[in-house]
Amino acid sequence: MEKAIFAGGCFWCMVKPFDEQPGIHSVVSGYTAGNTENPTYEEVCSGTTGHIEAVEITFDPNVFPYDKLVDVYWMQIDPTDAGGQFYDRGRSYMPAIFYTTEEQKDKAEASKQALNESGRFAAPIAVQILPAEPFYAAEEYHQQYYRKNKAHYEAYQTGSGRAGFIQKHWGNAE
Repeated sequence: MEKAIFAGGCFWCMVKPFDEQPGIHSVVSGYTAGNTENPTYEEVCSGTTGHIEAVEITFDPNVFPYDKLVDVYWMQIDPTDAGGQFYDRGRSYMPAIFYTTEEQKDKAEASKQALNESGRFAAPIAVQILPAEPFYAAEEYHQQYYRKNKAHYEAYQTGSGRAGFIQKHWGNAE
């Protein structure tokens, strides 16, 4: 098993697309890249900890390779917006790929370059590719939110503009 960490705005919206793939052992919502150990949701939202909402994925690379995880990731975000994602703004919602190995770094950078060169987006890809930092699981009520609060999750996914953006740029991919 390997771990991968992706930040793409609200972590509620980043779980389901990965959770439903083969070879995925777990997808945990949490916080990374900040300066406080074990931050709470309230602390992260206050902007005082420097953390970013992210998901940590434990996966079997023989079943679902890292390259495919990165492909799924691109289809969940606006990769041209470094200032947050959709309705959510600020550092805690910035998109980033946190690599845990040099191989992940190389694959993420190659994928980013390919997406930049594809012409799919008019603006350059703004997602940072950074070394992994300590990851802290979010409170239990945030875990698997799309299952626990399906109606609210779906309303948020649509109301934030994420669902429409994904449909416009990727078709039915989620």
